[in-house]
Amino acid sequence: MKIEELSALEVSFNRLIESLLIKKAEDEQFTVRLSSEISQFTRFNHAKVRQTGCVADGWIELTLMQNQRNSVRQFPFTGNWEVDWQLAYTALQELRDELILLPIDPYLVLPSGNNISREIHSGNLLAAEAVVPTVLELVAELDFTGIYAGGVVIKAYGDSSGQKHWFATDSFTLDYSLFSTSGQAVKGTFAGSDWNESTYIAKISEAKKQLELLAHPTKELPRGQYKTYFAPAAVADLLLMLSWGAVSEADIQQGNSALAALWRQEKQLSPRFSLKENFQRGLVPRFNELGEMAAPELPVIEKGYLVNTLVNSRTAKEYQKIANGANGSETLRAPEVSTGNLGFEQIHSSLDTGLYVSNLHYLNWSDRHTGRITGMTRYACFWVENGEIIAPIENLRFDESLYRFWGENLIDLTTFQEFIPEVGTYESRQLGGSLVPGMLVEDFTYTL
Repeated sequence: MKIEELSALEVSFNRLIESLLIKKAEDEQFTVRLSSEISQFTRFNHAKVRQTGCVADGWIELTLMQNQRNSVRQFPFTGNWEVDWQLAYTALQELRDELILLPIDPYLVLPSGNNISREIHSGNLLAAEAVVPTVLELVAELDFTGIYAGGVVIKAYGDSSGQKHWFATDSFTLDYSLFSTSGQAVKGTFAGSDWNESTYIAKISEAKKQLELLAHPTKELPRGQYKTYFAPAAVADLLLMLSWGAVSEADIQQGNSALAALWRQEKQLSPRFSLKENFQRGLVPRFNELGEMAAPELPVIEKGYLVNTLVNSRTAKEYQKIANGANGSETLRAPEVSTGNLGFEQIHSSLDTGLYVSNLHYLNWSDRHTGRITGMTRYACFWVENGEIIAPIENLRFDESLYRFWGENLIDLTTFQEFIPEVGTYESRQLGGSLVPGMLVEDFTYTL
């Protein structure tokens, strides 16, 4: 996005907030959230471009509150003041008509405070005309499938109490797979704010090596418990489960959390395992839907102990807790798992004999109260003997408790971390991701 385009959006957004402040009644409160982007999308299949184009999109979510009632309208945001204000004023009138018909919300949280922030993170992305030749140069002879998405994403917030936030970031993601002639695949992601050619070359080179290994005859394994190395992408898959009924204070209070036993100190995870929210990388905004700012860092699990849950203001009001800037769903937004002592060159020798798991999918809770997760291996997973990769494996289903693989069965975590990005594009490009190491686990349970 050009500087003048970015500036026009910010000017129109600020003017919208000022106009709503003038138009609001004395007993009305409001919040305004903006999501906007100008992104290039290029889709590849069989190392050829199948679809490419640029998407310019933006929307406003206006919430009006009065007499402990609230309602929401969403409408397009263009950066053209006359158009934007006409849409906003129409939405305001519709909300006023609707509010009197709605029930009282006893836990409604009104905007408060005077937080103000403005962050603009400029990157060094590929020029639009350079995306195709740069991406395909290394994979032209392969069955390469994927999608590149890059550009600027904007998140902004304003409300009737005077809070105002503006967050804009340049970023890209390349979500890709290399397929063998037998239909097996190696999956990878490459993301950031600066395109680094050497990093891309290294990732594709490693993927090509794994693709060659997939040509070996597949090994079928009986169900049972196996020593397993989980690559960072697989660790990120497991970590995402904590955002689904685990680290939320509301889930703790309502008895739905997979970490309830950890919270009650009936169980403990390995002292090797630590998790925190880390916003200092600037990949996602620190402000939430109420304009509240999370701390730059928030420890969640320290050396196996649960030290903080994620608490938003609504949960805090309902259960008399202290809010810590969590979002409305109390999910992880910038998770980071601490490193361990396992070096990259030691992975295979430390695994010795067992499974090398690159990716997982179909994850779900099989028994949330005991922290049991079920799922399947996927993409470039191998059987290892005496520190040497022997053969790719058939997909396996697992069923295992986080109290085991992040508890007594956690052997070590790697000395390095990888950033595993969010690659979703439903409604808009998703920001952020997980910064995680790989991990080595004893006796991981595979059921099918």
